[in-house]
Amino acid sequence: MKENRTARLTLLIDPEKKKIFEEICASKDLTASQVVRRMIRKYIQENAGSRKLPAWLEDND
Repeated sequence: MKENRTARLTLLIDPEKKKIFEEICASKDLTASQVVRRMIRKYIQENAGSRKLPAWLEDND
């Protein structure tokens, strides 16, 4: 099963950090959203403990 991408997460970030982050993402042909989703998925996987995760969250794609 694929993850559902309908929820929105809004955060505040220093404008200079945002600019650098977006430049790095673009240099790797990725969107900022793709990178943030990967970071969130990795954080969940590393910190879920004994929590049962959906199969799509257990995959390391």
